[in-house]
Amino acid sequence: MELGNILQPEYGPGPEAPGSSTPGLVQMALGFLQLVQPNALPIAREPFGASVLCCLTFFSQLLLYELGFLVCMAIGLLFIILVPLVGCCFCCCRC
Repeated sequence: MELGNILQPEYGPGPEAPGSSTPGLVQMALGFLQLVQPNALPIAREPFGASVLCCLTFFSQLLLYELGFLVCMAIGLLFIILVPLVGCCFCCCRC
């Protein structure tokens, strides 16, 4: 493997996405991720411990960044708990 000139690097085209046999599923997954997490990841500009206000601002931005995943997790847990409970009620009570 040849490294080439380290002081004068030559950059080529960026990585390409691999081809897929199921482009519909890929687009659906990318659409879901874009819907759940539309914002970019916040970057901490100052080192931690610099000021309390800076840390609180960063953590509030980070929480806003993860809000979509937290909502999806809450809905998933709700379904995991409620679906068996409702099924048990229908089976046992036969209303």
